[in-house]
Amino acid sequence: MTSIISKLDAINRIVGHTICWFALIMLLLQFAIVLLRYLFGISYIFLGEGVLYMHAAIFMLGAGYTLLTDKHVRVDIFYGQASQKTKAVINIIGAVCFLLPTVGLLLWVSWPFVSNSWKILEGPISVGGIPASFLLKSLIPAFCILLITQGVSGILRDILFLTGVPVEEPKL
Repeated sequence: MTSIISKLDAINRIVGHTICWFALIMLLLQFAIVLLRYLFGISYIFLGEGVLYMHAAIFMLGAGYTLLTDKHVRVDIFYGQASQKTKAVINIIGAVCFLLPTVGLLLWVSWPFVSNSWKILEGPISVGGIPASFLLKSLIPAFCILLITQGVSGILRDILFLTGVPVEEPKL
């Protein structure tokens, strides 16, 4: 089972390490937009949409990595003072009762919209924008799949911990 956990973690680790570069790309793109607009008086809608696409990708694709590294937002009233076993139980309950059903529902509800967008190769959000809204909408199921993957990994890791099997911390 530790092999499965490692493979599931590797998916979000690879995605997380890849998307960290999107922040740099977004910064450079925004810098180029400002230079073009204020120095040369030129504005391109597709460049602004490029920033939007990068921003969306960072947050949607980075969610699984955030869960892997345990950097997500948590209501820390009792959790911070709890023992490791109590934390593992809370994590399992949270993932089984909240994370997986919510993300599964989001995947199920969004799938027809994303599928239809791909069928027609939906065009730009604005006239002159990036002619690939279907790619932007594809971030929703990718977000869901990455969170489900990491949620399952976390559940398995916590089950192993509760049963006394030594479990390595995820490699970052």
